[in-house]
Amino acid sequence: MLNKYLDIAPEVKEALEAGRPVVALESTIISHGMPYPQNVETALSVEKIIRDNGAVPATIAVIGGRLKAGLSPEEIDYLGKTGTKVAKASRRDLPVLVAQGRDGATTVATTMIIANLAGIKVFATGGIGGVHRGAETTMDISADLQELAHTPVMVVCAGAKSILDLGLTLEYLETNGVPVIGYQTEELPAFYTRKSGFGVDYRLDTPQELAKTFFVKQDMGLVGGMLVANPIPEEYSMDHEVINKAIDEAVEESKRLGIHGKDTTPFLLAKIKDLTGGDSLASNIQLVYNNARLAAKTAVELSKLN
Repeated sequence: MLNKYLDIAPEVKEALEAGRPVVALESTIISHGMPYPQNVETALSVEKIIRDNGAVPATIAVIGGRLKAGLSPEEIDYLGKTGTKVAKASRRDLPVLVAQGRDGATTVATTMIIANLAGIKVFATGGIGGVHRGAETTMDISADLQELAHTPVMVVCAGAKSILDLGLTLEYLETNGVPVIGYQTEELPAFYTRKSGFGVDYRLDTPQELAKTFFVKQDMGLVGGMLVANPIPEEYSMDHEVINKAIDEAVEESKRLGIHGKDTTPFLLAKIKDLTGGDSLASNIQLVYNNARLAAKTAVELSKLN
């Protein structure tokens, strides 16, 4: 029934019907993640990396009230130019944006929803949202975690942003039965760095193992997704102490200014970029490329099993 609100791009539709691998991509990174034209260049480069690794990219967004699985270069450029004027769309925002014919850049949660409606099983992103620091009083927990508990999509990311409470984020995922898989690592990567001090549930070392595990999870009828934590490549990893100092400073400032809810992450990321002299943005781009490569390779393996 929901499909009447969904437009699947011809290339994506053709690939899905033929059982070929497809990788979903979010659009918040385009509108809210970095400045124009760097955001558009990055988005198009990510799509190229996915193609180069044997899969079809499907960048996801809401445009003119339509759920879109697969965007044209013109639509990506439009989101990049319009920037933060595009609504940041989580699950709660979808009915309003669709009903009013508005645009929305999709977060991890909404990208998972639309990917699942389209039949796309693998999704590459930067980092997931999670339990914010101080959530025991603010109750600020990202809808991404709830979506991972319910929606059968594999999310390949560089761990959770260390602006979050990583320990509580892992506890929340465990409570909701979401497997947290470290790709070639036993430690949860923390977005800009390869280290967090927290362990993952399991380590898997090949795209074949990732694909088989996700296939079996679905085949058993277990609900929900799977989180694959893929560490940022060593050469782009930031110094643990430098990034944590910048994060602590940014968190303190956000508290002082009373920033909360969906404004928190964009504020913190912009502040961290300033404090690190732009190094964090360069790292951000490289980890997204790295996740796109792994997601494409895994989608190729998954298509063989399906």
